[in-house]
Amino acid sequence: MGAAADPPPQPGTMSFFITSVGPGDGAALGGLAGADRFCTQLAEAAGVRGREWHAYLSATASGGRPAVNARDRIGAGPWYNAKGVLVAANLAQLHGEQNLLGKETSLNEKGAPVNGRGDTPNTHDILTGSLPDGTVAIDTLDTTCGNWTSNTAGSGSAMVGHHDRQGGGARPTSWNSAHGSRGCSQQNLVATGGNGLFYCFAR
Repeated sequence: MGAAADPPPQPGTMSFFITSVGPGDGAALGGLAGADRFCTQLAEAAGVRGREWHAYLSATASGGRPAVNARDRIGAGPWYNAKGVLVAANLAQLHGEQNLLGKETSLNEKGAPVNGRGDTPNTHDILTGSLPDGTVAIDTLDTTCGNWTSNTAGSGSAMVGHHDRQGGGARPTSWNSAHGSRGCSQQNLVATGGNGLFYCFAR
């Protein structure tokens, strides 16, 4: 007899995805709390319940509140995509050269691939506000669109990563810190190569 086929992923194993859509208001996500709620809503709509979801987003110090690093929001791993495929075992692997992120594995909550470079439209810019190590990106200009509350012109930009690990920018192959967006409005995010999408991880 031949070897048994691998069993399909069990419902509820997903602990990582890219949002299939953005809230539609540029980088105004309702802050970190609003982005977390959006992650939870999408996960539950996809049938994954009972998990604590957090958006992979950093925030700068503001209003007496300390800075927040995306890497500190998402737990310790391991993380699996909607197909049950491991993308990173822990924080060190996630932020190192051995992570398994890429266009084939960085899927949305429905298990579908996200458009990348060469697709129409290209939506490979994923909001993070982070440096490659997962800490908040600090610059002379805003890198988090007012800590994910702003969608107006002239309100800075957002640091984005390339989920397909290719493109332009200072770090084109970085999944979490490729370059800054053109601005914070929906139009600016689309023009840069995104659509207001972000990563969600379950703790």
